[in-house]
Amino acid sequence: MDKKRFPVLDTINTPPDIRKLSVPELKSLCNDVREFLIEVVSQTGGHLGAGLGSVELAVACHYVFNTPADKLVWDVGHQAYPHKILTGRKERLSSIRQYGGLSGFLKRSESEYDTFGAGHASTAISAALGMVAARELKGEDYKVVALVGDGAMTGGMAYEGMNNAGLLKKNMIVILNDNNMSIAPNVWAISNYFTTLISNPSYNRFKSHVYQLTEKLDTLGDRIRGVAARVEEGIKVIITPGMLFEALGFRYFGPINGHNVTKLVHLLKDVKEYPGPILVHVITQKGKGYEPAERHVQRLHGVTPFDKITGEAVKKAKGPPSYTAVFGKALVDLAGKDDTVVGITAAMPDGTGLDQLQKQMPDRFYDVGIAEQHGVTFAAGLATQGCKPVVAIYSTFLQRAFDQIIHDVALQHLHVTFVLDRAGLVGADGPTHHGAFDLSYLRLIPDMVIMSPADEGELRDMLATALAHSGGPVALRYPRGNATGMELRDDFRKLPIGKGVVVRKGSDVAVLAVGIMVQKAAAAAERLEAEGVSAEVINMRFVKPIDGGLLDSVAARFRQVITIEDNSVIGGFGSAVREYYADRPDGPSVANLGLPDRFVDHGTPDELYRDLGLDIDGICRFIASRLPAKRKGSGRKTQAITL
Repeated sequence: MDKKRFPVLDTINTPPDIRKLSVPELKSLCNDVREFLIEVVSQTGGHLGAGLGSVELAVACHYVFNTPADKLVWDVGHQAYPHKILTGRKERLSSIRQYGGLSGFLKRSESEYDTFGAGHASTAISAALGMVAARELKGEDYKVVALVGDGAMTGGMAYEGMNNAGLLKKNMIVILNDNNMSIAPNVWAISNYFTTLISNPSYNRFKSHVYQLTEKLDTLGDRIRGVAARVEEGIKVIITPGMLFEALGFRYFGPINGHNVTKLVHLLKDVKEYPGPILVHVITQKGKGYEPAERHVQRLHGVTPFDKITGEAVKKAKGPPSYTAVFGKALVDLAGKDDTVVGITAAMPDGTGLDQLQKQMPDRFYDVGIAEQHGVTFAAGLATQGCKPVVAIYSTFLQRAFDQIIHDVALQHLHVTFVLDRAGLVGADGPTHHGAFDLSYLRLIPDMVIMSPADEGELRDMLATALAHSGGPVALRYPRGNATGMELRDDFRKLPIGKGVVVRKGSDVAVLAVGIMVQKAAAAAERLEAEGVSAEVINMRFVKPIDGGLLDSVAARFRQVITIEDNSVIGGFGSAVREYYADRPDGPSVANLGLPDRFVDHGTPDELYRDLGLDIDGICRFIASRLPAKRKGSGRKTQAITL
């Protein structure tokens, strides 16, 4: 990378370096950061559009506030790539989201400037308020700023935090980075003038003097102050959306052009000294400064490596369709046969495959925003009236609605189908996005049926089975990435609830697997056959209810049982098998292979499964370690299996 192209950024290693610049020089720094971000992400992939829109905001905040003593709390992390560049990590940005490299999100262990780790949205205001409370409790003196994207404001937790902050009247600043609101140029001029006026210290001193002078004028003074307040509020109602935030107890400033770094600096310098909670409304453009990202906002939000000139992704050999795409088409097909089927997602129509339903049957599609709790209870309401809601949410995000699944769906025995995309290890997004716990947190819920398909054919059949099931909630989980490429039937089969199938006969050990681990178990069994080990592989299909009849048959024929899953070994599928055999004094020995009791870092799924012993080699080693030495071929010496 040619450093001569980034003359100002090359002088910046940490925020104190930024504060040595003059305000006019900040514009050049912003240009450098934007170019650097495009240069790197075009080669590595990652989140692009949101970061391009927050360059000036990151520069202005680090310029005005004394970070890291002052705390910047970024919501999620998509918008924080410029923040990483400015806080000592520009030389490592090329490693972002790669094995052993920088996290794509905020991570406290990565930098002292990352004050709060976040991969789920709508958390920044609550976290910032907690820091403010700690500051006052400890008698310390620093500023706390929460930087929240407009998408995060679709989540109820953001308003819970704002409501509490407004009631407590603590000194803090919330910056709303709004990249989805269109405001005409004439409104820009008025808004910026108004914002400049009400944030100016002279205006505020004058306002304070008016109130002090009229304080002793009894009724007349009350009337003068009332008129002044109504004038100010009236102007805000006309030209700003700020009354909602004022009603929550925040003093509102904005909207302001978030790409004018000079104005941002002047405004933030003014408001940082004001008491009480402050909200600064900043308008930005997602993908700012890079024409392909401005034109294709959604496509260039999260990207794989791409051609920097055209913005087009680097072409890869076309592989099988993704599990997500297979689900999306299957849902459209099934919805075409049943007009009570509706789809619900939480701001992820493309990521969950529901964009297909959105395009073909828009009246049967609902995007509730980043509001998983509301989405689940909304589905429960639909189900009470005879509809068949399909709630498609990433495994990690459905965790946020755990109470609603129990209280609003399962307790009322409602027929809601939960489709969990990104089950297991998702790769570059890392521990905040791995679907590592769904089998555990869903299995403990009464009446919940849990399925996990071994391939895309089973995925289609399981979706049909879930929609036909009327006995309460059903969960269907599958991984991110390409499916197997098998030829799919046009029709659907309804599977018997709670029944597994033997996919490979064996005599030495029984290997029970669910989901994509079935394919890996079968491949491991093929390899072990050459070492003289005969492994029976069973696709359990259902984690709940567990197939008791099949487990009884296994216990009668095998002394060693091994379970394999891409879920935490605590409380998941393997635990269910152990529990089933626990009361049998003559039961087989059970060994569980799954995700460990720790958070797994980011990397490609292949790299992570290899490290955890969940690739084919690792499965072979695990099985071999649980078996006594086998005679490999007739006439050969007895030997331990070493794979």
